[in-house]
Parts: sequence; C-alpha cells; structure tokens
Amino acid sequence: MKFTATILSLAVATLALVEAAPSPAGHAVPLVRNENHKKNFRAQIAKLSHRYPELKLNRNSIINAAAGGSGKVSLTDVGPDSEYYGQVMVGSPPQKILLDFDTGSSDIWFPTSTCTTTACKAHHRFNTGKSSTYKKDGRTWQIAYGDKSTASGILGSDIVSVGGVKVRQTIGLATQESAQFARSPQDGLFGLGFNTIESVQGVKTFMDNAISSKALALPVVSVFLPSVRRNGGKGGNFLFGAIDHTRYTGALTYVPVTRKGYWQVAIQGLSFNTKSLGQASEGIVDTGTTLIILGDAAAAAVHKNIKGAVNSAQDGGWLVPCSLTTSKDTISFKMGGKNFQVPLADLAWDPISTGSTTCFSGVQGGQNDLWILGDVFIKNNYCVFDQSSTPSIGIAPLKY
Repeated sequence: MKFTATILSLAVATLALVEAAPSPAGHAVPLVRNENHKKNFRAQIAKLSHRYPELKLNRNSIINAAAGGSGKVSLTDVGPDSEYYGQVMVGSPPQKILLDFDTGSSDIWFPTSTCTTTACKAHHRFNTGKSSTYKKDGRTWQIAYGDKSTASGILGSDIVSVGGVKVRQTIGLATQESAQFARSPQDGLFGLGFNTIESVQGVKTFMDNAISSKALALPVVSVFLPSVRRNGGKGGNFLFGAIDHTRYTGALTYVPVTRKGYWQVAIQGLSFNTKSLGQASEGIVDTGTTLIILGDAAAAAVHKNIKGAVNSAQDGGWLVPCSLTTSKDTISFKMGGKNFQVPLADLAWDPISTGSTTCFSGVQGGQNDLWILGDVFIKNNYCVFDQSSTPSIGIAPLKY
C-alpha cells in the first residue's frame, strides 16, 4: 500500500469494519497526471519499514464481459509515476472522493466533514448528513503509519460506486488526521487486498461484496499504470470486472497466489538481460508501493551489473547514474515459468537533488523474505488481479 509519496508504510492499526449487503452495478476508474507533485525517495523507503510486518477464461474479445457489469476508473499519475489515484463516488446523492487504489491493503477510509484538522480540510470530506443511504455503525477505528502519521474516526456504511460498480460498503470515516496527510494529493485509501488483512477479522472487502452481489462480469481488477517516460503518464486506469486485451502483448500468464492476504506469488528467478542472477523469493505485486523492493542480496546482484551503481548509507539506498534513461538493458522476474521485463531506463527513478546526474534507483533492498513488485514493475506489465476461487495474477507485457 502506498498512501502518498510522503507516507510509505503499511498501516499498523486496528480498523473495525462491519459487513454490509452489496447492491449491483458496474464501472471503470481513469487516471490523470498530477503535474505539481514532487517525489520523495526517503519517505517512500521509510513507509516500507512498517508496511509488511510479517516478513481460466475466454479471452478473444477486446474486453471480457458477461452477465454483471464492469467499470473503469481513470487514474491521476502523481510524481511522475510515484503513485496513482482515482475518483470514487460515495453516498446518495454521490459525493466525490479521490482514493489511492492499493492491492497491498484491504481497508477503505477517508475524512468526514466533522473532521476539522488542517489535513482533513485540505481534502474532500464526506458529509454523512447529505447522504440518504448512509448507515451509522458507532464503532471507532485508528490507524498509524511508519512516518508517525496517524488517523482515527468512526465507522459507517454507504453506497460506494467505483466506475459505476456499486455496493454497500463499510467505510472508515476519519475525524482526526495528523498534519502529514495535508501533503497527500488524494483523500484516502481504497484497499484491493484480500479480506484476511482487513483490520478487523470477518470484514468483507469491496471486491468480496461486488463479486457476491454479481455486480461484476468477472471477479477481476485489471490494472494499467501509465509511465511518463513511455506515454507521458496519460490514460491509466483500474478496470473492475473486465480485461482490456488491447493493453498487452502476447497472452496473459496466470501466476497462482501462494498466500491470500497481499497478492503473494512465487518469484522463480531474477535475471539481468538473459543472465540469471541466482535469486528467487516469494513476493507480492503491489500497486500501492512505488518501487521494486528486493532482498539485500538480490538488490546487490542487480546493481553489480550497473556501472556506477552504489549503495549509499548517507542517501538511504541504491543510487544509479541518471543516464540509465537511455539504456536498452533489462532486468526480468520469472513467474509462472515466464520472464517479465523491467527496462533499466526505469531504474533511474529520481535525481538525488535538483540537477544531479545521480538518481535513486527504482530497485532497492531490505525485503529479504517477501519481495515487492511495485509500480516500477506494474507500469511495464499489465496485471489482472483475479479473485476467483483459485486466485491468481494474470501478467503480460504492457502495450502503450
């Protein structure tokens, strides 16, 4: 999960939520580039220290759809390529909320109109009194992140519409947010992980409710993250209930989920161009993390092949020459018996200072037990998060 570029840690919190009866519909969420956001490498790495504490179908049509619906949510590319968020409508009549769609968490929360902190007032606030479908819950929740930012509030339920797909959903309504959240471009978080990592056991996720109410044609969320380098950061989306076959080349390879919680899979190998680096691990595919985070040995093996790469204690991670943006080399991750590439050009993630020719790398170490394939991977590979009875992730090279 990546809530903002300034808040990178997984929530270490309790958020009590109640299961609510879903109501059918369908839709998609588009992305728009945020031109004003500035990257923050150190905050991205700090967030990870608390984020992971535990450390098929006929595809001949352009977009698969059957009975039920689908919906597309357009995305705003923040950074560039630091994080992505989209618009969600909540309540009746609907109120606009901007949320970070995160496959690395499962809760949904955002500020309520009764929150008067500086951070809350910097965002869209949901007014429960203006929604005829809002239902009180009465329980409280609280959440804390690795950068010491916090939020807390009350629980309720209402109609949540994502690209037109509507369900009654339990939501966390923040009545207090710490000052750090004022810098966040989005209003809150939309978790797309499994219900086993909900803050309160037994709570159903949005996808659980949408699937059980037959609101979706397919039990999937398909993700196209845009790249400023490759297409100007335009046109990305989360597609609920369908697959856009125009967005990838070749065929989707479905990689079985090895543990439900995060979208966890077996990463069978790591290569530099065609040379195996002798590394493998369990890992997760996470739309809420900006970078690729590997074990220390794997990160060192990658950077050993990059001239000028250094692991800087002062700067807090691996650095690479910014000239990598013109490189034709690749690294690749083997999953489901197939290699999926990431261009070395995307490892020159951000200059360490204005005008510097040295960049923070898009691949870092520190996750020795559970690698994280974040947005640097996903913006090069179309990912279909398939929540059928045997969950899997369909992956194919992204077509721009």
